[in-house]
Amino acid sequence: MGLIHGLRQVVRTSRGRVLLATQFFIAFGVVSAGVQFVGQVFGVRFGNPGGVTAISLAACLAWGVLAAYSRGRVSRDFPHPDMTITIQVGDLFAQEADLVVGFTDTFDLDTTDDIIINRNSLQGQLLSRLYEDDLARLDGELKRALAATVPVATEPAESKPRGKRDRYPLGTVAVIGSPRRRIYCLAYSRMGNDLVARSSVDDLWAGLARLWAAVGDRSQLGHVAVPVMGAELARVHALDRENLLKVIILSFVAHSRMRPVCRRLTVVIRPEDVEKVDLLEMRAFLAAL
Repeated sequence: MGLIHGLRQVVRTSRGRVLLATQFFIAFGVVSAGVQFVGQVFGVRFGNPGGVTAISLAACLAWGVLAAYSRGRVSRDFPHPDMTITIQVGDLFAQEADLVVGFTDTFDLDTTDDIIINRNSLQGQLLSRLYEDDLARLDGELKRALAATVPVATEPAESKPRGKRDRYPLGTVAVIGSPRRRIYCLAYSRMGNDLVARSSVDDLWAGLARLWAAVGDRSQLGHVAVPVMGAELARVHALDRENLLKVIILSFVAHSRMRPVCRRLTVVIRPEDVEKVDLLEMRAFLAAL
């Protein structure tokens, strides 16, 4: 996250201004006490009291901004269960962790001309960045992962002439990759026959429950990174990115308190979406859990 945006969040949001004011007055009290202590104990006389005051105020303001500034990352450690949740601006695929990628119920993959799957979507990036555009290899891994899951329907060719036609239950999790880096492919949206993906808050919540169960079974309590699901092409329009982020974290915490899921969860915000999420608000949200 850029310095300018971080400072803007501090001064433009109510929570940022409260944090800034609180830290400023704390620092001012410490500095004032320090100046009085030096003057009384050591008999130091300041030749330019106005200058000392100005420098002190500037230092306190700088401290307040520094303390309130989120630096593009907020985190909280939980003692029971033992786990860490981090919200971070960055690239999902650059995380040294198992990854979660959202899919539709057909598990479509073809990015040709961006007609079925947009190449800039996470599914498209999964294909290009981790599978080097080897569609057959990725499709083969998905088929093996889904072999034990019975489709709930199969669309006729005349209804869905492009893409895959088998539909799997919403909430299906196909685990691909390797033990060194698993990829949890979560179907939480429905691919329409018009090739438009659609989801809802209920679909996302139910899918997250299935996801955490799969992660708990396979992650060996490691590190898992998840995007802000539902914000883009899945079209969960009822919630903005900040509230989608809260839904993901609430679901994770609720399931972790019933059964350990993983020791470390990182929710990754795309750099282009950082203006739409108040990280100071998310810091307070984590602290309140």
